Amino acid sequence: MDYYSRDSESGLLDSLKHFPVTAVTGPRQCGKSTLVKQLSFKTTEKGQDKTAADFIYLDLERPSDLSKLDNAEWFLSAQKGKLICIDEIQRKPELFPLIRSLVDEWNRPGCFLILGSASRDLLKQSSESLAGRVSYKRLTPFLWNELAGRHSMEQYFFTGGFPRSILAPNAEVSYQWREDFISTFLERDLLQWAGFTPAAMGRLWRMLAHVNGQTVNYSTLASSLGISPVSVKDYIDILASTYMVEIIPPWFSNLGKRLVKAPKVYIADSGITAALLGLRSFDELSGHPAFGAVWEQIVLANIRGWYPGAEICHYRTSNGAEADFVISLDGKVYAIECKASFSPVLSKGNYLAFDDIAPAHTFVVIPAPEGWPLKPGVDVVSLGELREKLFNLSHERLAGKLELYALLGEGLDQAEKKNIKPMKGAIRSIREKISQ
Repeated sequence: MDYYSRDSESGLLDSLKHFPVTAVTGPRQCGKSTLVKQLSFKTTEKGQDKTAADFIYLDLERPSDLSKLDNAEWFLSAQKGKLICIDEIQRKPELFPLIRSLVDEWNRPGCFLILGSASRDLLKQSSESLAGRVSYKRLTPFLWNELAGRHSMEQYFFTGGFPRSILAPNAEVSYQWREDFISTFLERDLLQWAGFTPAAMGRLWRMLAHVNGQTVNYSTLASSLGISPVSVKDYIDILASTYMVEIIPPWFSNLGKRLVKAPKVYIADSGITAALLGLRSFDELSGHPAFGAVWEQIVLANIRGWYPGAEICHYRTSNGAEADFVISLDGKVYAIECKASFSPVLSKGNYLAFDDIAPAHTFVVIPAPEGWPLKPGVDVVSLGELREKLFNLSHERLAGKLELYALLGEGLDQAEKKNIKPMKGAIRSIREKISQ
């Protein structure tokens, strides 16, 4: 299987140069192990390339590797000077205090690279002792730009971004892999959580695929499953903690509007959604009522991959105003509407939402190769163009802040020379706010 470069490579390498522990989280089978093995030869120490002998990889789902940690302190201490990679570390959380002790003793960056299929919040519960020593990185299934034109958008729709799905030799093998992935996840991977049954979780997951991208109604789902609304919420939280669903909260502002306050829930991968719905090809998916929501899901997954820490919300009011996503980046708010059509038509509710949100810019994202300006402040864009425009807008804002910061510095110099105290204080205050 060919190796495809990932957007997160440079950030991961940078983290290894500056932090003693780097944690890479993401769903199972999204390529975490492949990525770190590929990068093991690119890590550097004091400017010298490391070799395979300087890298050790332990998979805690492999009995032989697990047995090496029967006396973990002795084994890990013997690896001093190497980059130690521990995969599926959430299965052995008692290692975290030992890792803290070792990195404090060794006092250098690039000691441990830990991988987990549990969410960052879940890992943080087990790794409080690593505070100040660990940098978190998130890996997703393939983003559209990482496929670099080697696959069609139609294939991306129905296979999703998991490497073994989209790189399968044909559609049938891809579909079988996704069915096996779902079964394994339900019957084995979730065993570390108590208080649920695989059968009930499987039914809920399939129900969520049918209402993909809709505001969640816990009571309705509970009634269909024969369990309590609290249990449904707990089940969905487990799916979110393992990156199988994405929960999108409502966007709140001081507009005095009657907002729909329920979150929206998306299955995290379009190929998994297709498998949960029993859809084996793009033709079957494109004719299904879920097609539009799947496109929303694809756009969401890519935005989350580009900007892991961004605040992403949805907007809906009782009078019909609606925008799929409201994303906050670098202090600016952008509205994003997804239309699974080459000829998108915005509704009255969309325009009401844009007026309410007053975004810095609005993007209508379509599955076409390229878009066009729709009206001032509103662009129709492809998925690739969305990435480029968000990046450019973000960097234009940063460049503007730096330019203003420099001009204020010149003003501060003049105020210092003329000893104008009120001006000095005002300029310092403004510069401090700009630097935040």
